[in-house]
Amino acid sequence: MRTSVIRRTLAAAGVLALVGGCTAQAIESGSEAHPSASAAPSGTRAPGDDAKPSASASASASPEAPDVLWEQGDKGKDVRELQARLRQVAWLFDGPTGTYGASTTKAVKGFQGKRGLPRTGTTDTVTWKRLLKMTHEPNRDELYASGGQPAAKPDPRCMTGRVLCISKTSRTLSWMVDGKRLMTTDVRFGSQYTPTREGVFHVYVKSRYHVSTIYHTSMPYAMFFSGGQAVHYSSDFAARGYAGASHGCVNVRDEAKIASLFQQVRNGDKVVVYW
Repeated sequence: MRTSVIRRTLAAAGVLALVGGCTAQAIESGSEAHPSASAAPSGTRAPGDDAKPSASASASASPEAPDVLWEQGDKGKDVRELQARLRQVAWLFDGPTGTYGASTTKAVKGFQGKRGLPRTGTTDTVTWKRLLKMTHEPNRDELYASGGQPAAKPDPRCMTGRVLCISKTSRTLSWMVDGKRLMTTDVRFGSQYTPTREGVFHVYVKSRYHVSTIYHTSMPYAMFFSGGQAVHYSSDFAARGYAGASHGCVNVRDEAKIASLFQQVRNGDKVVVYW
């Protein structure tokens, strides 16, 4: 990306939840922002150049525009960090996605305007320095608050047979057959009070239109693997993302993917839940 050199320069300057089933429950999360060091203004003069510009030259000279780091259409981990920081100061509520789209442009414009900067919607060095001062370095959960993490390295127990390989670290489910990853989707788990069990299990019953007898909520495409814990579609996950949690089930929010998975998975297929 064209901004990597500039970004490194800034960094070097210090700127930088019984088959009854489970359903969603609310959880709260948050973090306290700690400002990071700001970069000192740069600018040097050639050695020996002591001459002062003439009055006419000073009057006609226009300030040099700051370098643009990211703009609409850009993608990557740097854009994801920008979005996470904009979320910290409540200028962005989507994502992070890693793609600089219309919502990011609008957020940057708002941030700039509030601080008297030109409302360009592009992130230049001046805008970035100001944002760095007001935010802390995003952690993994902040960078992937809406999902999108790359799938984790498969657990060795996932490498043979037909397996629902579920990583708590990357919050992903991979459908694997004989060591080959055929599908990956975002998932969420139970809260600390109703944790999703870890270990090796097997799908023992499938229920396309299941309704929890405990919580009386819909659990479409349920594939039970341990007591009342199942992999199933969650409309709450689709709507609220990681702002909620299950009562131990493995929630999937992509309905098209869970529908396809439900058709492929058989009773007896292995389920591996691991960190």
